[in-house]
Amino acid sequence: MWNDRFATADYVFGKEPAAFLVDHASWLTPGARGLSVADGEGRNAVFMAERGVETVAMDASENAISKARALAQERGVEVAFHRADIFDWDWTPEAFDLVVAVFIQFLAPAARSAIFAGMVQTLKPGGVLLLHGYTPEQIAHGTGGPGVPENLYTEALLRESFAGLEIVELRAYEREIREGVGHSGLSALIDLVARKPL
Repeated sequence: MWNDRFATADYVFGKEPAAFLVDHASWLTPGARGLSVADGEGRNAVFMAERGVETVAMDASENAISKARALAQERGVEVAFHRADIFDWDWTPEAFDLVVAVFIQFLAPAARSAIFAGMVQTLKPGGVLLLHGYTPEQIAHGTGGPGVPENLYTEALLRESFAGLEIVELRAYEREIREGVGHSGLSALIDLVARKPL
């Protein structure tokens, strides 16, 4: 499905990074090693690399990765892109200073817990998770994301899911976003910034 969706010359979610990532750019420390999960067409991984992060990005779609590589070349940065199914990704323990997961809400609850655990596992002690998505209120807006309520995040869900991390920021809010045709208009969003204990 995703490979078909990305089979267009246009960037479905645009070439600019998610507003969430721009807002939290202070966490993108030069020299840090970062992973962008289900990165899509490269907008977030490229921004991470532009900020000096040694960036690894993974996505299952060949078409998305092809566009991501083109974007990285256009912007003059290096990103290690990997074509990989999120369910088969090797969550190497303590490999990254930073894990970024933006709009990965194609994950149903049964699969989500394993992926969340993998993201925590691959963080180094003191490493930071940046997670961004939609709340259930997004369904009424219809401006992006899955129309599946159980795939969406609440503050209670994220607090419970990442109970082993230090919650630095957790907030739900509404905002107008313009991130390609895929995410456009008033949106019900949620941000999590959490640090793995030393």
